[in-house]
Amino acid sequence: MRPRVRRLARQDELNLTASEFTVLRRLSTPQKIQRFLSAVPANREIGGETLLSVREVLRQRRAHCVEGALLAACALWLQGDLPLLMHLDCVASDYPHVVALFRRGGCWGAISKSSHLPLRYRDPVYRTLRELAMSYFHGYIDRCGRQTLRSYSRPFDLRRIDPRDWITNGHSCWEVHNRLAAAGHYRLISPGQARLLSRRDRFERDRSRVMQHH
Repeated sequence: MRPRVRRLARQDELNLTASEFTVLRRLSTPQKIQRFLSAVPANREIGGETLLSVREVLRQRRAHCVEGALLAACALWLQGDLPLLMHLDCVASDYPHVVALFRRGGCWGAISKSSHLPLRYRDPVYRTLRELAMSYFHGYIDRCGRQTLRSYSRPFDLRRIDPRDWITNGHSCWEVHNRLAAAGHYRLISPGQARLLSRRDRFERDRSRVMQHH
């Protein structure tokens, strides 16, 4: 049976160890969560595809975008925010992205684990989720300079999934990925608008390839 949880999650409800709880509770603002994630080395998935739980990200000290979003959502939940994710989907030539959502003063912001500069943290200044998603549009390009972002999901509340499946799971959390990708999405541009999109020039393509390596 799925445990009953309130808006503010407790250590025992999430089956966190004392040390895990201490680390996550110290991340008391979205900015602190973002700084923590930015310092975690990127998960290059050298041994094959992964989807690490919050526990495994803390243990292995590596994360890609979905794994970072899970940790951010968990840390936000411990501070009283809802653990919400947003899935940004794109054309087949590029890769989807996932961010953790938070609201301040009625506006949306996003915490993001990404080595690419255009796909990182967003301050809570966006009145709607569409505005927030569109803030990623211009910088979301493939290697050929094509703008590839096409849709965004409605907020996915991780309270719908047992914490054992995404917080303390010792194996890859593919259920989370599958349910998030299958969630309802809203189109950002029409097919006609997509045909009118210009390709980014060489300068913009070069800037978009600037990455954080650590």
